[in-house]
Amino acid sequence: MGAFRSTFKRLLTALVLAISLTAPALAIDPPYQRQMERLAEIMGSLYYLQPLCEAGVEDWREQMGELIALDEPDDDRRQRLAGAFNGGYTAFSRFHKQCTPASREALTRLLTEAQKLAREIHTRFAE
Repeated sequence: MGAFRSTFKRLLTALVLAISLTAPALAIDPPYQRQMERLAEIMGSLYYLQPLCEAGVEDWREQMGELIALDEPDDDRRQRLAGAFNGGYTAFSRFHKQCTPASREALTRLLTEAQKLAREIHTRFAE
């Protein structure tokens, strides 16, 4: 999973850079907002699950903060992204009190989906 995380981190960094270079200064949502909210939700879920199943490898909260800061959203979008992150955290904290095979499977699937979303956002909206 280490190579996977490394690849995801590189994708996330490229995504953050691309968004910071192309983010419109408009009060309307950018076309990638829905995907960003889902990515935020996933990162919140990972923030809860990863330390539950493994010693803290990534700080998903810090990475989400960096992503939000570089995207420079207005207050409404910032609150929606933070809300999605918190919603992902809360959803998994309700049912996963210890690391189980289901927790590990969720962690793997979420990492895969996050990598796919980051790649999609970067490909569709940054190039």
